[in-house]
Amino acid sequence: MRSQERHRDVAAYALGVLDEAESFRFEDHLMECPRCSAHVTEFGPVTRQLMLYRTATPRAVHPMAAPGPRLLDRLLGEVAARTRARRRRSLYAVAAAVVLAVAGPAIALTAERGSDPLRVEATDERSGVWAQVTAVAEPWGSEVSLEVKDAAGPRVCRLVAVGHDGSEETITTWTASSRDARPTSTEGGAALHPDEIARYEVRTTTGERLVTIPVQ
Repeated sequence: MRSQERHRDVAAYALGVLDEAESFRFEDHLMECPRCSAHVTEFGPVTRQLMLYRTATPRAVHPMAAPGPRLLDRLLGEVAARTRARRRRSLYAVAAAVVLAVAGPAIALTAERGSDPLRVEATDERSGVWAQVTAVAEPWGSEVSLEVKDAAGPRVCRLVAVGHDGSEETITTWTASSRDARPTSTEGGAALHPDEIARYEVRTTTGERLVTIPVQ
């Protein structure tokens, strides 16, 4: 496969439509191509939305079914409702900040314990990899941010959410640079809600587990 063709396979890899052999070759390419690695991360939101569509759509519905005439109105109404909800949350946050400033440290401590987002971290003594996961509950699942330090690259890695029921979802994929101890940041999402996730795992694409981050 020529280099230019590998670049064109970014979307197919991110959407999971390459076969096993093609995925293996593309992952070798990712280790040497920061541009493609960045593009794979950028496809995360698209992949997440397609996954949610697949989960929410009954099998009896044909994938190429045409939308009904009122679908656009419903979608616009939902976007407007979410916008109003975000504004209300912002107002509540401002009000809470005022209360905390007046009430003092005791109330501040209580609010911190019960607030979102959920943040967990861990370091693996064997691999030396440190990772911190921040998860925010959303109506569709979890919005997840990751910071990871891995100085043993180059290698392609992924963050996996493991549910209490044993189910797994790949949240995001990135390339760890060679001998670079600076933290790498990336974002993704899962259909699982934060309280449905038992732990997060950073793995290589070959299946090696680099660090496990349990959810308390």
